[in-house]
Amino acid sequence: MKIATYNVNGINGRLDGLLRWLNESQPDIACLQELKTTDEKFPEAALAKAGYGAVWHGQKSWNGVAILARGFKPEETRRGLPGEPDDLHSRYIECQAGKMTVGCLYLPNGNPAPGPKFDYKLRWFKRFSQHAKKLLASGKPVVLAGDYNVMPTDQDVYAPERWQEDALFRPEVRTAYHKLVAQGWTDAVRVLHPDERIYTFWHYWRNSFGRNAGLRIDHILLSPPLAKKLRRAGVDRSVRGRPGASDHAPVWIELK
Repeated sequence: MKIATYNVNGINGRLDGLLRWLNESQPDIACLQELKTTDEKFPEAALAKAGYGAVWHGQKSWNGVAILARGFKPEETRRGLPGEPDDLHSRYIECQAGKMTVGCLYLPNGNPAPGPKFDYKLRWFKRFSQHAKKLLASGKPVVLAGDYNVMPTDQDVYAPERWQEDALFRPEVRTAYHKLVAQGWTDAVRVLHPDERIYTFWHYWRNSFGRNAGLRIDHILLSPPLAKKLRRAGVDRSVRGRPGASDHAPVWIELK
């Protein structure tokens, strides 16, 4: 089974590129972020024609998450996180795909930090970690995939010294990520590539992609039943280099 996560940075504007990648990569499950469209304008028909059923949680111009399943429509089990009823951002959706629970997330950026946006990021992270702990306690196979907007270590950013005060790299955020993983999750890409500099995002400016000045902020976390089945993991880096592409590249894993 192949599971992927991809921040598409506008699903309708980059639909052709998404469909091309789906055809090439053939993931069984694909988690998408930054749809930047309302629920009504989600391209369900085009994805169905490509062989994918979908559940999604859209939002006009911003945010938005979706889970695609090859050959069937997944069963939505949750949209949004518990704990903050006034939070209307479309940043989390969860489904059942066979015996597996799939959570797709788009964690807040948090800049500028410190400030209200950073405070919101930390609150959201705390709510997500609490929910993740409950999922883990169920003992079921669970995958939590998405754009975490966190570089966990110096190895995950091209120039750590330049990012010390950024909301994606501040110690509070990295600590929150490490505490999340310490619940019992496996960071799939890092566990299979412990010593490699692997990036999933490159800014559009200053030839960042050409210089490989990237960040690893898109992660796939696995509960123990799935971690035991992990065989391969990687990044479809070439997709980022295509004309009009998202500033993220798809991240994928393969399970036995």
